[in-house]
Amino acid sequence: MDKFQAVLNLHLQHPRALGYGLVTLLTAGGERLFSVAVFQCPCSAAWNLPYGLVFLLVPALALFLLGYVLSARTWRLLTGCCARGARPGGCGPRLRAALVCVQLSATAAVAPLTWVAVALLGGAFYECAASGSAPLARLLCRGRDAACEAQLPLAPCHQAPAPDAQDLLKELKAQSQVLGWILIAVVIIFLLIFTSIIRCLSPVSFLQLKFWKIYLEQEQQILKSQATEHATELAKENVKCFFECSHPKEYNTPSIRDWQQISSLYTFNPKEQYYSMLHKYVHRTEKSESIKSKEGDTVIPILGFVDTPGMHTTADL
Repeated sequence: MDKFQAVLNLHLQHPRALGYGLVTLLTAGGERLFSVAVFQCPCSAAWNLPYGLVFLLVPALALFLLGYVLSARTWRLLTGCCARGARPGGCGPRLRAALVCVQLSATAAVAPLTWVAVALLGGAFYECAASGSAPLARLLCRGRDAACEAQLPLAPCHQAPAPDAQDLLKELKAQSQVLGWILIAVVIIFLLIFTSIIRCLSPVSFLQLKFWKIYLEQEQQILKSQATEHATELAKENVKCFFECSHPKEYNTPSIRDWQQISSLYTFNPKEQYYSMLHKYVHRTEKSESIKSKEGDTVIPILGFVDTPGMHTTADL
């Protein structure tokens, strides 16, 4: 029981890190399954290159797009954006929207980079693709047997009679693994530099960030509870009036404009430090005032978590 509680506490304290770890493990396991059970190199000079590249890059592209689909920030940015007159300025200034897209891309790139790195370490996809590349074959077979270039595409299936072709297969696997480790090192260095920079540029302190996350967790829990209670009461009243042919009681429900404003992407303003769009909404000076864009509002990368907790996940949407 104590071990279970320790795991639960770890999940509550580091949900994003554990989420990335789970995505990485699932992606790596999926790649291994594909390479063993699905991938079969055709060992053809015409098909090796496209076949190997398809298995190496197309799943990575699919995972990248899936990362966008599963991100709540994507739908917060796009939902209602194109409706005529529904959200004036809803898409935000171009620079702000571009910055949000960069953040979304960085998050969505975790799974595809994992796929490519694990695939390169395994070597099967790269061996197949590289053995079908004529320029690379000429480069590898320089100074070797004359039949090396013609037989190299057969090497992944161990059908090449020339010993040089089978030796080159080991060289291709070594190249693949070196590229895989280089990719892993580059990603780790980039993440370290990027994380250090956004932490350094953080407009709030470390302890205030911790408080901020606690506040958001509590706000979303209460919002979900109150929304469920309000929706249930409203539904009961409407169904009751339908069957009794009576007039419903008046319920105060936020307007379309109200929902649109608290559903906008969060922007930070050092003059008014609100912890969420809901917090900003209830403290606006005038009811008609728009809270989505003010002078001094900026998108801060380290505060991207404001748009993603609780009810804001795609699972709840």
